Amino acid sequence: MESSVVVMDTNPTTNAINSQTTAANLMERIEEITEEIVSEMSDAISDHSDRYGSQSPKKRLKTEASIGDHSDDKHKHLVMKDKLEHRLGGILCCAVCLDLPKSGIFQFCFIQIKCTNGHLMCAGCFTHLLADARLRDETATCPNCRCVISRDLCSRNLAVEKAVCELPGLCRFCSKELPRVLLDKHQVDYCEERIVRCTFARIGCPWSGPFHESGPHAETCIHPNKSGREVLDVLIGLDKETIEEKKLYDSIFDLLSFEKITFNDLQLKPYRTDEYIHKLYYETSRFTAFNTQWVVKARVNEDQRDPTQSCERQLSYQIVLKSKLTTPMAIHYVILKGPFGDMKLHPRLYKHEFNESSNESPFQVISLHDSHECNKLLAAKAINFRLIMFQMQK
Repeated sequence: MESSVVVMDTNPTTNAINSQTTAANLMERIEEITEEIVSEMSDAISDHSDRYGSQSPKKRLKTEASIGDHSDDKHKHLVMKDKLEHRLGGILCCAVCLDLPKSGIFQFCFIQIKCTNGHLMCAGCFTHLLADARLRDETATCPNCRCVISRDLCSRNLAVEKAVCELPGLCRFCSKELPRVLLDKHQVDYCEERIVRCTFARIGCPWSGPFHESGPHAETCIHPNKSGREVLDVLIGLDKETIEEKKLYDSIFDLLSFEKITFNDLQLKPYRTDEYIHKLYYETSRFTAFNTQWVVKARVNEDQRDPTQSCERQLSYQIVLKSKLTTPMAIHYVILKGPFGDMKLHPRLYKHEFNESSNESPFQVISLHDSHECNKLLAAKAINFRLIMFQMQK
């Protein structure tokens, strides 16, 4: 096992020289630290002078206290504002869906309606309550106080509508907080995170993403450089849609050249069947067309047992011949909203041949824009529309 030996220098002269060197190094280090401390203190004093000027110590303390109070007041103000907006949102929300309207001010569903006791409902929920009551053959009531509600008894609350417009809402794309009156415009036109399709979607590009990424994608998109053969399938699909629309217009223009054309402005009124479970159906009064008597019937959700259990609702209708025929009669027909109606629909042209054994056309769906439009019609006392009929000569 190896052992190490430490040799101590016992020469007094050498020890003295080493001690002097160590002391000199230590003094240099102390001077460096002192200079750093003095520099930091002078910076702090300069900072302090810029902030308070030549104020006395008492004034300085007061100034510091006022700055602290100001920041506290600002924080309290923000907290109170946030609480106030939350409280207003809870007070002004719909009594049915317990939410504030999310759509723009000019849309129907933004309207705030109140019952005779002042309870608020958004127009969509109000219409849904009236439609449900119509389907159940009941009287519609307010969900809070159970007082009777109807279009005649309830009224719009413009003050609440304006207040709700100013309450903040979150953008569903970027979560930015904006007044609700500006929210739709922001989400459609200005939000950088809104989802858009590629500029070349019409020739088959499936890309969709945030708006701020659409520019870089368009620069690298491969679809503009594809050959005509490669994008042909997409163009054929677009042509099919155009051809269907053109067929409808061509058919209507051809029918307008027929000798026998008639139109009637009609009103569908609600009735109940005589079955054990009364079902809602609609029927018009008798009207005359081509020297024969007719009626129009309509039903909800293809005669579903209980349409109140479904959120998606639709109306379908049929034409019924009430007169006896000696010869068959081929009829083309289409319904429109007419001058007295307000239904939003996509017109569809249908054809049926009436004879002694077939005096009822099949039920055809009324192509409404959405289920909310159907609820609007069900909530009304009657449904106004125009029926145009064309008789085809053989």
